[in-house]
Amino acid sequence: MTGFGSILAQALGLIASGDAALMEIIGLSLRVTLSAVALSCLIGLPLGAAVGAFRFPGRTALCVVLNALMGLPPVVVGLLVYLMLSAAGPLGPLALLYTPSAMVIAQTVLVTPIVAALTRQVVEDLNQEYDEQFKSLGVTGAGRVSALLWDARFSLLTVALAGFGRAVAEVGAVIIVGGNINHVTRVMTTTIALETSKGNLELALALGVVLLGIAVTVNAAVMGLRASAVRSAYA
Repeated sequence: MTGFGSILAQALGLIASGDAALMEIIGLSLRVTLSAVALSCLIGLPLGAAVGAFRFPGRTALCVVLNALMGLPPVVVGLLVYLMLSAAGPLGPLALLYTPSAMVIAQTVLVTPIVAALTRQVVEDLNQEYDEQFKSLGVTGAGRVSALLWDARFSLLTVALAGFGRAVAEVGAVIIVGGNINHVTRVMTTTIALETSKGNLELALALGVVLLGIAVTVNAAVMGLRASAVRSAYA
């Protein structure tokens, strides 16, 4: 068996040379993940903000549901989305199964509860802090939500990055709805699983290194945003 050092050297060589197959897989992964995170933020940010800013019947139950959905098993999400998109499902006529769009949908279902639940906590804390000011200024409804979202912008960027980190590492759901088809739906995580089973460890490790690099970058960005939020708070 080839030594780890040799495999690592070949993996780094693939990255350094900009191997076409490697870049294609990375590019598709990022497109799918960024699309899913954008959709999740479009849904989750206003939903979480509304739940955090207002009191209404059923709010506690909704908070419980959002928190519970943060731990959704990816394979269950993949199965549910598969059933929805299959030929016998309600969305079957759209022919989205085994396409990048199906993978975006699955990741969106996984990430939206995370974005919504974290946004709810951030906005609720701020709402309690500013409640008296809002009342004295007569700020209500959409104005209150907009003000809270703007004041929480650094924290909410952190929320979005957390969603990105969750989505980019996903394998269970996307392999079910995407099928891991070469040049069509093969992303970093599914390729790592496939190529490892085939013994093509160089490509698998190269993608693993890229994923680790993305994870480090995301965490560094989160820490930087948190530091910016603290500086803004004391400015």
